[in-house]
Amino acid sequence: MSGSEADHSPRALAPDELQAILDSVAEGIVTLDQDGRVMEINQAACEILEVRRPEVTQTKCCALFGEQFCNAAAEIRESVSRGKPVDNVQARLRTTSGVNKMLSFRSKVLPGGRDSRRSSVLAFRDVTELVALRDDLSRRYRLHNIVGKSKPMQEIFRLIDEVADSDASVLIEGESGTGKELVARAIHHLGPRANGPFTAVNCSALAEGVLESELFGHVEGAFTGATRDKRGRFEIADRGTIFLDEIGDLAPAIQVKLLRVLQDRTIERVGSHEPTAVDIRVVAATHRPLAAMVADGKFRQDLYYRLRVVPIHLPPLRQRRDDLPLLAQHFVERFREETGRPIEGLSADALTLLLDYPWPGNVRELENAIEYAFVKARSGQILPGHLPPELRSSPVASIAARAAEAAPSTSAAVEDGADGPERLHRVLQETDWNVAKAARRLGISRTTLYARMRQHGLARPR
Repeated sequence: MSGSEADHSPRALAPDELQAILDSVAEGIVTLDQDGRVMEINQAACEILEVRRPEVTQTKCCALFGEQFCNAAAEIRESVSRGKPVDNVQARLRTTSGVNKMLSFRSKVLPGGRDSRRSSVLAFRDVTELVALRDDLSRRYRLHNIVGKSKPMQEIFRLIDEVADSDASVLIEGESGTGKELVARAIHHLGPRANGPFTAVNCSALAEGVLESELFGHVEGAFTGATRDKRGRFEIADRGTIFLDEIGDLAPAIQVKLLRVLQDRTIERVGSHEPTAVDIRVVAATHRPLAAMVADGKFRQDLYYRLRVVPIHLPPLRQRRDDLPLLAQHFVERFREETGRPIEGLSADALTLLLDYPWPGNVRELENAIEYAFVKARSGQILPGHLPPELRSSPVASIAARAAEAAPSTSAAVEDGADGPERLHRVLQETDWNVAKAARRLGISRTTLYARMRQHGLARPR
């Protein structure tokens, strides 16, 4: 080897130079030998763990992090003992000063030297504030299993808080799948009747005669097959809340009996004229336009106003797109806990598909889509290929048509000019024909806007 070649050969770092490099890194770094003893520790690790370098060098890993930490952090312990790398594993520890910290760890196994003895590196950072912020955001955007950060949902959260303390009747209106029963349960569980029963009845699921007996009960001999007295749902819900779902499907005769319950808080079992007092709160829900049904004489006006003391309108999912990422992650976390599959969330492309889809089935359809993805995916992220076929391959026109069929109120709005060609043209002009901005201002997806532009023959001027 010539002298010039020797001058350019790499020089091994001196221990103090290596330590200076480690100390310049913002992450905590600890190198461990094959027996799990601390070989090197940088300044950031000392500050995070609140230790002094001379005191922990050559000590066991468990002595550095604490026995309680090692017992709880099984993945990290296995990484050290078996040389199994980990990435982004979070674990909580308590420092010597008594401060609880959440740390995020990753590890790497270093190749063995001349003696083939393996060593490993633990890198970690303090994510305590980040986790606290995430938990705070979760609390702000969740109310008793209802998720939403959009302005309409935050207003509904405030209304639920306000109405929960009273016994006023509540009417929840909204399309199918928007979460009306979740709102009813939140009102019950956040109020003084939380320790009482919550009884839900679907008024469209039973025939008129069966529903009357189910709601009000019956006495022995009231009809063929009534071999004994039976309590109805109103009596079962005593001192609690009764939730009457699909109230718009009630037959006129039952509407009359329900009106008396709301006025007098008494019921009469089928086959009896003896009134029975009930202490209940009534929360009703419907996807039907009750006001229009009242005008057409299909629903009693006096009952409508008795039920609608406090009205709550739930917007469809297509009008609260800001909530889509939060809702999707909420369902990911729920199904991850139920299935045990290590799925972190959705990829950017999968989330784009969710944002562009009109969701005629609303939140319930989104929940089903995420559950479908958990059947297809095994770990990592949910990709576009893991989502239901209708999200991936439905033509835009078909999607728009399905959305219109599932949303008669929106379709009516288009017909009467609320989102008709004049308004679409005006909004497109105001946004300089930026379809994304126009769609956000109109509260619809880009795909729906493109479909409506084709429907009305709207195109950007040349």
